[in-house]
Amino acid sequence: MKIIAIINHKGGTGKTTSTLNIGAGLARRNKRTLLIDIDPQSNLTEGLGLRDVKISIYDSIKDDTALPIQTISEYLDIVPSSLDLLGAEIELVSRLGRETILKRLLKAVAGKYDYILIDCAPALGMLTVNALVAADTVMIPLEAEYFAYRGIDRLVSIISDVRTHYNEDLTIGGVFITKINPRRVITEQITDSIKKYFTDKLFNTSIRINVALVEAQLKGINVFEYAPESNGATDYANLADEILAKI
Repeated sequence: MKIIAIINHKGGTGKTTSTLNIGAGLARRNKRTLLIDIDPQSNLTEGLGLRDVKISIYDSIKDDTALPIQTISEYLDIVPSSLDLLGAEIELVSRLGRETILKRLLKAVAGKYDYILIDCAPALGMLTVNALVAADTVMIPLEAEYFAYRGIDRLVSIISDVRTHYNEDLTIGGVFITKINPRRVITEQITDSIKKYFTDKLFNTSIRINVALVEAQLKGINVFEYAPESNGATDYANLADEILAKI
């Protein structure tokens, strides 16, 4: 079982879209995949058609109860989020072992999945730390724009701190570029800059801008179901295959 935290402290990088469609891509390869929405915005949860969730990961964190796993398809499950998570950061402050709550909760599903993907909030708070403590590796989506890695040093520093104090085996499994527009001359320059920063950590697959990705989430389904011939489906299928080969 491989646990991957998909993380970026910036919003708008395609983090949730990527978690959803990477998960669906792995499921299409018959890999048992669990998605965990640990973002209070609940975009991953709603992007898979779940609304008005009664029991979410917040309840598990608060009451130390089993994760409320819901089935999406034969190989794809999700632990939904809710707006209640907004209060979790404050509530966790006084908890003993607050950094390891998610890790403890995941022990109950050990061996049931091939991949667990954690969609982190666009912030470096206690929920994100929990994801990093529970994870084996980190994937970072970066938007194809000049300020893509503004503040990335801070994120890398947090990962290093978690490795030092809580999870010595945590690695950066890879970085991938999202919202690529091949017609922009600047795209190649941005890609070169990111490659210089992350060297061999940069995945070969990039995700092109594609309206089908947005439309699929509005419908509450993944891009493979919504538009299987689209660029978005092609790119995420390739990225899932690359993850299978490298992580």
